[in-house]
Amino acid sequence: QVQLVESGGGLVQPGGSLRLSCAASGSSLSIYTMGWYRQAPGKQREWVGGFTSGGSTNYEDSVRGRFTISRDSAKNTVYLQMNSLKPEDTGVYYCKMEGRFSGGTYTKWGQGTQVTVSS
Repeated sequence: QVQLVESGGGLVQPGGSLRLSCAASGSSLSIYTMGWYRQAPGKQREWVGGFTSGGSTNYEDSVRGRFTISRDSAKNTVYLQMNSLKPEDTGVYYCKMEGRFSGGTYTKWGQGTQVTVSS
């Protein structure tokens, strides 16, 4: 089986930074596509950014220039560096990965990590 474990959320003041991690585990794991999503209280989950199997990384307009997605392939870990955080960035952040492992293909979500931007 494939598991995703997220970490790095917390409380930060406006203008501050946080780095989220999403670590995948599984036998003979490959990550093809990956996305970060967030869900604010009372709102639907929305896409924040991600990378495709072709290698391109894209971001939602409101975070472009402030958020950066990177990956450590050796660790099967993807990061979301969030800078210049705003109160409207508050929400539960989820990672989603798709790829292959020894048992076939997978689509998995992380458990979510809370990000609160407040003074």
